[in-house]
Amino acid sequence: MTDIDAETAKSLRQAVADGFDDQIAFLSDFVAIPSTRFQEGPAQDFMADALRKRGFAVDDWKIDLADLEHLPGFGPVEGDFSRARTVVGEAFPSEVKGKSLILQGHLDVVPAGPEDMWSTPPFAPVIKDGWMHGRGAGDMKSGTVAALFALDAIRRAGFEPAARVCFQSVIEEESTGLGALSTLQRGYRADCALIPEPTNHSLVRAQVGVIWFKLRVRGRPVHVATAGTGSNAIMAAYDMIGALRGLEAAWNERAKMDAYFGDVPHPLNLNPGKIVGGDWASSVPAWCDVDCRMGLLPGVDVEDATAEIAACVAEGARDHPFLSNSPPEVVWNGFQAEGWVLENAEVETETFAAAHDAIIGGELPEQAFTGLTDTRFYGLYYGIPSLCYGPVVENIHGFDERVELASIQRCTEVYALFIASWCGLNKLG
Repeated sequence: MTDIDAETAKSLRQAVADGFDDQIAFLSDFVAIPSTRFQEGPAQDFMADALRKRGFAVDDWKIDLADLEHLPGFGPVEGDFSRARTVVGEAFPSEVKGKSLILQGHLDVVPAGPEDMWSTPPFAPVIKDGWMHGRGAGDMKSGTVAALFALDAIRRAGFEPAARVCFQSVIEEESTGLGALSTLQRGYRADCALIPEPTNHSLVRAQVGVIWFKLRVRGRPVHVATAGTGSNAIMAAYDMIGALRGLEAAWNERAKMDAYFGDVPHPLNLNPGKIVGGDWASSVPAWCDVDCRMGLLPGVDVEDATAEIAACVAEGARDHPFLSNSPPEVVWNGFQAEGWVLENAEVETETFAAAHDAIIGGELPEQAFTGLTDTRFYGLYYGIPSLCYGPVVENIHGFDERVELASIQRCTEVYALFIASWCGLNKLG
């Protein structure tokens, strides 16, 4: 690691400030691209073009699920994955002095929901009172852009990182993590990874795992006039959700003994996030599908957790007046992700903490995160310390998502100082 003198640090901060208007304009253009699941192509084009213009060696490839399904951390995909791509830009120094770095951001965003419930259109970013509003502005396009413009600032200040830097633009972070996994399958490695998710200027020390699954409940359709002679699949699905709530409560009792999540209120959340069922208001519904998400503690084996979920559903159906003879099907359809704890990363954390202190001031805050990020792939399966730290946001995954502009600038400065310290610097000619 390289100690950055005060004059160089000042020049890096000034370089960030000099480019900040361009950075916000770039972010606005990026947020305006509605990169929801399976529609990420235009946003990947945008990022690939930005990397090429900056002189990166760009690798842009189509993801083949067959290349990934045997790897740890793989989650099954439900939907059209035929256009899925990953984009990686590599920058190589004129002289290697420091340690290599991966900077990775995801550009997939969650659905906006009913747009008339937003104060401003979700894909027409607006700046109000020092915040940028828009779907993906916080989670996580602002952090991705901050990492890119931190590299711009280093060059504007007259330097280049003195180690290889991989800038990775991935998809699927919100549903399987297969974009990150594809970079590792492709062979990209570094001494450290930084993922600039929105963390309100804190470092993610631990995160939960996540399992996605679909409950397929089937009923007996009859005319509503004789509803009592049939079986309502939608109502039966609610009974199954009730059974799963019991499992959620049991898992949260176990969490009270966890070293990282013991003091976190209700860290493991079951979310029935989507329900579809029935065909006609005057017919007792014959079917109901419920897409669910369940959290799990670090150290819990995914196969053990899925077995508990399946057993819970089976037990809930066993005494049900209809489902005992027509048990629901459980379909695993997304995340199969283990929880993760950042360990054995003292040098990486200290280096980042020094950059945080220089810009934000004070000790680097840490959090036990009740969601998950792509950091798990690097630490769990490839031995690469992975840091997660980013700007101040509100309402991610909700209406009126927004990110604080001042925090974006501060994060860009932190990233520039961290890159300079971790990779070292070469003066440009």
